[in-house]
Parts: sequence; structure tokens; C-alpha cells
Amino acid sequence: MQTEHDNSLGFLLADVSRLMRAAFNEHLQGSSLTLAQARALIYVSRHEGCRQVELAALLEIQPITLARLLDQLAEQDLVERRPDPADRRAYRLFLTPAAPLQLRAIKQVTDLICADALRDLDEQQINTLMQALNKMRNNLGISDCSPDNTAPVAVGS
Repeated sequence: MQTEHDNSLGFLLADVSRLMRAAFNEHLQGSSLTLAQARALIYVSRHEGCRQVELAALLEIQPITLARLLDQLAEQDLVERRPDPADRRAYRLFLTPAAPLQLRAIKQVTDLICADALRDLDEQQINTLMQALNKMRNNLGISDCSPDNTAPVAVGS
């Protein structure tokens, strides 16, 4: 039974996000990456040189959780930690030469999912939707560790 809240903005956005994550997980079957690892890899690519603690905040996960994800990505030779010259207790994150191949594979999957999600929308509707979502994100505030202060976009973007 549907209620008036089922079609509220928050519920719709949460449902679309959940369905896109499920589709992404389905496409990842057989891949060496999990959704969490793919997200972390994408964020490292967008914020290369970012400190681990900053990346954990961007991903909205605990630093210890991120440390495990980064360990797994480092084992796959996709990410490397380099000491932070300004703080010997901290590390900065960088992609390895093997990472772009995985990032291209992730992009192919996200492109397929987005095409499916936007299937019955015309170009004007898609542009309006994207402008509205960007405006909403900006209205709610941008928090990010990159120098250009552009907000990160979730997997499936």
C-alpha cells in the first residue's frame, strides 16, 4: 500500500539511489571490485592526493572502514598511499597506472545504468533533471577536500 510519503522527494531520491546501487551490484558480479571499493576508487580519482581522513568524510564512512577498502584496493594495485609531507602520521592517496582500466570499466557500467534509468526521458527532461539535482546539491551545501570545491557525484553519475 502506497502512502503520500512514498512519492515525497526524499523517498523518491532514496529509492532511485537504492535501485541504481542494486543494478550496479548486479553488473559487478564476477568483478574483482565491490561497490564500496568502486566508490572509493572513483573518489580517489576525483580527489587524488586527498588525505585518508578527508576521503572517509567524503564517502561518509568511518576511517577504519576506509582503511580496509584502501588495503583491498592497494592489494589489487589500484591505489597507493604516500606519506603526507606536512604530517608524518597521515597518508595521501593516489591512483596507480592500473587504475584507469578499472575506472573505464566502472564508467561503462554506470553509463549502462544511467541509460536504463533515463530511458523514457527526452533530452530536455534529462537536462532539467540534472540542473535541478545540481541546484539541490548546491543549496544543501558542498563539502569536499578538492581545491576547486566541486562536490563529488555518487556512483551512477
